Amino acid sequence: MAVRDTARGVVATARIVATADAYGGTALPVLAGEGPLALRRSRVVGGADGEGAGVMVVGAMSAPLGGDRLRIEAEVGEGARLAVGSAAATVSLPGRDGGLATYDVRLTVRAGGTLRWLPEPVIAAHRSDLRMTTRVDLAPGARLLLRDEQILGRHAEPPGRLSTRLTAHLDGRPLFDQELSFGPGAPTGWDGPAVLGRYRAVGQLLLIEPEFADRPAVARTLPADPADGRAAVTPLAGPAALITAVAKDGLRLRRLLDAALAAVRAERAPTT
Repeated sequence: MAVRDTARGVVATARIVATADAYGGTALPVLAGEGPLALRRSRVVGGADGEGAGVMVVGAMSAPLGGDRLRIEAEVGEGARLAVGSAAATVSLPGRDGGLATYDVRLTVRAGGTLRWLPEPVIAAHRSDLRMTTRVDLAPGARLLLRDEQILGRHAEPPGRLSTRLTAHLDGRPLFDQELSFGPGAPTGWDGPAVLGRYRAVGQLLLIEPEFADRPAVARTLPADPADGRAAVTPLAGPAALITAVAKDGLRLRRLLDAALAAVRAERAPTT
C-alpha cells in the first residue's frame, strides 16, 4: 500500500513480471500497481497485436511531488515480449517544502526476452526538483528499445530541476552509463550552446539487439531544420546504438527520434 507521510510525501512501488506461456505468447503473472502508479493491461505499445503483452502506466494522482519516492520494477522472462507505455506525460511538481522527489526504474530482461519501454515524456514544472534513475540489466540475447524524453518547463514557464541517470548492463558488464542535469542548480552551461542552447526538449532512444555486434549502426546526423531541433545516431561499444535529439518542444522531439529510429531500421532491413 502506498504510504503518505507529511514530511516525506508518497512512497510507492509498481511491479511487472512477464513470462513466456505455453502457446507462444506472453503472460503477466505479476501486475501490481501502487499509489499513483496504476498498471493496466493494454494493446501492445510500439508493435502489432500479438507481439507479446502490453502494459500501460496510468497516473492515479498527481505525482511526483516534492518528497515523493516512486519506483517501477519490470522483469521480462526468457523468450517473453513486453511493451510498456504511459497514458500521459509525467509532470514533476513542487511539494510544499520544495523537497527532492525520486523516481527509480529497474528493468531486467532475461535471455531471448524483448522489452520495449516507451513512456511519455517527463515534464519538469517550475520550482520542481526530480531525480530519476533507470537501470537496465540484460542477459545475452536480450533485446531492448528504451525511450527517455525530458521537457524543461510547461508552456511559457521556467523549468524545474531535473537530473537523470540511465545505465545498462549486458551479461553483468557495463554497456552504457549517462547522467544529465538541467534547470536551476544544475552545472553551469546546461542551457549554453554546447548543451541545449535554445532547445527545451531532449531525449534519446537506446537500442540493444544482438545483431548490432556484427552490423553496428551507422553514425550519422539526421537532416533537420536547426530551428526545430537536431538528432544523431551513435553506435555503442557493444550490440547497441544510441539515438539522441534536442528540439524546441515535445512534438518535434518525438518526430526526430522516430525518424532516426526508422533510418536505423531501414539500413538493417534485408535487401532483395
